[in-house]
Amino acid sequence: MPSLPLFSEPSGESHQAAFASWLAAQQENGALRQPSSIAVYRDMWGSFTAWCLGQSPAVTLASLDKGDLSAFQQARFGMKSDDLSLSPRYALRLLRLIDRVLRHHAQTHDVPVNTAAADWIATQPEIRYADSVRADPLPEFLSVSEARHLIVFLSSARPRPGAAGDRHAQAALSWQALRNRTAVALQLGAGLTPGDVRLLRLDAPTSQMAGRRDRPWKVAVPGNGNSPAREAPVAPWAGELLQHWLKVRAELLIAGEFLFPATRSGKPWSKEAQYVAAKQVLQDAGIEAAGGGSFLLRHTFALRQLRRGATLDQVARWLGVEPEAMGKYQRVLTGPAEIV
Repeated sequence: MPSLPLFSEPSGESHQAAFASWLAAQQENGALRQPSSIAVYRDMWGSFTAWCLGQSPAVTLASLDKGDLSAFQQARFGMKSDDLSLSPRYALRLLRLIDRVLRHHAQTHDVPVNTAAADWIATQPEIRYADSVRADPLPEFLSVSEARHLIVFLSSARPRPGAAGDRHAQAALSWQALRNRTAVALQLGAGLTPGDVRLLRLDAPTSQMAGRRDRPWKVAVPGNGNSPAREAPVAPWAGELLQHWLKVRAELLIAGEFLFPATRSGKPWSKEAQYVAAKQVLQDAGIEAAGGGSFLLRHTFALRQLRRGATLDQVARWLGVEPEAMGKYQRVLTGPAEIV
């Protein structure tokens, strides 16, 4: 039998041990506390480890070089992704994580530092400067008048006591049109992404009594890509519309567990169909928005919450992002813009 290498290590053990050691050190010194941040870093390192171990021969922490990192990045561009995992900013964040883990590993094991990640970043200007202000444009958001107008338009889809004209207009709405408006309402009134909306289940809303009616005041959002499972507050006006949708959905015996299905049989709403629906709702409301407008609504929600006194950490948790991703909102808040 051929002899085994004298210093062979179990596959993946060194990668995982190095990350676990770095993570423990970050938690101990208080630099990393948010469970959502930990989950994102764990996912990042997991994808890197899987690629390293999938090479022949496997790429170790000691053998990793700039060529390996270029190959890793090129491999990721062959993947389909609904999130930002292929963007320069994500690549910079991932490579910085690799560099930090490598440096911590070298320090704790008293071995030379592998600077491959830092060296690779230095040779890639697009990624090296991805965090610069110029590369991070201010988010687009609705003005006060635009937001109010859209809220009135969306809310007209639900009945109001004594408003006979409204009831006639509502009767003319198909269940799909009501679904579309309610989904947009949750993007503006709860900061949800298009992917969040499509994944919501029937048991996502939590209700409380508002006067004599039940009204959802928060929704449970499943984990989606790099975004962890979370709860997001729902604006009262959006909660009223959501409650009406739930009633209509039940009356029509729409099947399935998705809150916003594509068909009455309960089939899931596709990414393209939901995108087209949201864009049409905004057009019907007279709102011009590039790229469908979904993230315009999410940005408006975030800024509205911050203006009302919520902390950056709170809003980041509601959005399912890390606190450092909130910098773009801080830059808006230092300006004179008024947010609803």
